[in-house]
Amino acid sequence: MLRGINRSDLFVDDLDRKKFLDRLAQVVEGGRCTVYAFALMSDHVHLLIRSGDMGISAVMRKLLTWYAIYFNRRHRRTGHLFENRYKSILCEEEPYFLQLVRYIHLNPVRAGIVTDMDGLEVYPWSGHHIIVGKETSPWMGRDFTLLLFGKTRRKAQAAYRSFISAGFSMGHLPLLVGGGLVRSLGGWSKVASLRQHGAPEKGDERILGSSEFVMTVLQEAEERQRRQVKVGSADTMLHLIDEECRTRQISSREVQSGGRRTKATEARAAIAYRAATEFGLPAAEIARHLGVTTASIIRAVQKADRKAP
Repeated sequence: MLRGINRSDLFVDDLDRKKFLDRLAQVVEGGRCTVYAFALMSDHVHLLIRSGDMGISAVMRKLLTWYAIYFNRRHRRTGHLFENRYKSILCEEEPYFLQLVRYIHLNPVRAGIVTDMDGLEVYPWSGHHIIVGKETSPWMGRDFTLLLFGKTRRKAQAAYRSFISAGFSMGHLPLLVGGGLVRSLGGWSKVASLRQHGAPEKGDERILGSSEFVMTVLQEAEERQRRQVKVGSADTMLHLIDEECRTRQISSREVQSGGRRTKATEARAAIAYRAATEFGLPAAEIARHLGVTTASIIRAVQKADRKAP
């Protein structure tokens, strides 16, 4: 879930929405992720994604950094576009997967943008119209979702439509977007009951699932953190600097010390653009490694982005 800063609009028109989805397609395919549900609203976005090789963080950095640069350039604005960091919740597939697909795809209904199933099926800015066959998108896991409703596509789509239609009257469901133990167990009454009987339960704001699922995820994360060697932003920058300098036959020392030769400036611009768009690194981090100001990195990335096809 991501929101515009101070609840400002993320999309001015349909071109903005199309650009966002085009970039989403690029980054999820590059990261071998799959999108199962999405809804683009005026000031916020909901996504249901199965993470792939590079994880959600890298995918979201590439998506949001690129889109913020595009949006600010097109609409002649400056400053942050998104409100803080996006909010991500790890979800237990059973029983929450289908509930989340429905909840996300009914966002336009709850907002009053569409009022019935016919309107929802032709609304292009949520994934519902893809699942019912109005459009094809290879980056969206339509078949996975439909298999949960039936063995043939026609029957599955009919059952899926009925499932979505049944959610029209549900309204806002805090348990799907709220937090911690209450969400995991299905409400305060169940939490209170367990506490009365002295039953230990585990909840976490970042995880939507049963107590057992929460415990398993946290234990796996701790173990992974102990064993996995991660490539940090510093290593990424050093790799990019070395690669570009070798290609351009220029000293990395000159590039990193803020050298003003045209060759050094061009190398820094190329490094900054790749670091921002391919790896989603923040401008301040890039600037520290290139010996220049954050503002100059932002300008270099914007200039390179205008030249990009």
